Amino acid sequence: MAKILIAEDSATAAAVLKKALAPLGHMILLASDGEEAERQISIEHPDLVILDIIMPKVNGFELCRNIRSNPVLSRLKVIMVTSMDRDSDRYWGLKQGADEYLTKPVDIEDLKTRVQHHLEHGLQQ
Repeated sequence: MAKILIAEDSATAAAVLKKALAPLGHMILLASDGEEAERQISIEHPDLVILDIIMPKVNGFELCRNIRSNPVLSRLKVIMVTSMDRDSDRYWGLKQGADEYLTKPVDIEDLKTRVQHHLEHGLQQ
C-alpha cells in the first residue's frame, strides 16, 4: 500500500479526489495549503503527491521546485491537478519538475491510471 498526499485548498475538490482514489486501496493524506503539504511530506514520506497550483502560503509551483531540489525527495512522484489550463501553465508546471500536469475538471479514470503507473514505477526505484 502506497501513501498519496493530496495538496488541495478546496475542501470539495480534495474530497472528490480522495473519493476517486480510495478504491485503489492506498492511504490518502490531505493538506489544505502548500505549507501543510511540506510538513506532511517530511513527516509521512508519501510515495506520490497530487498537487494543486493555486494554494495559500506556498503555491504548487514553489512546492514542486522544493521537492525537486531536495535530494531526499527528488524521486517523489508529483502530479499537478489544476484549473490553470494554458499551454504556458502546463509548460511551467512540467519545467518545475511535475511528472504529470492535468487540468480540472480531471478525468477520474485517467487520473487513477496515471497514479497507478507512477506508483508502480516509483516504488521500483
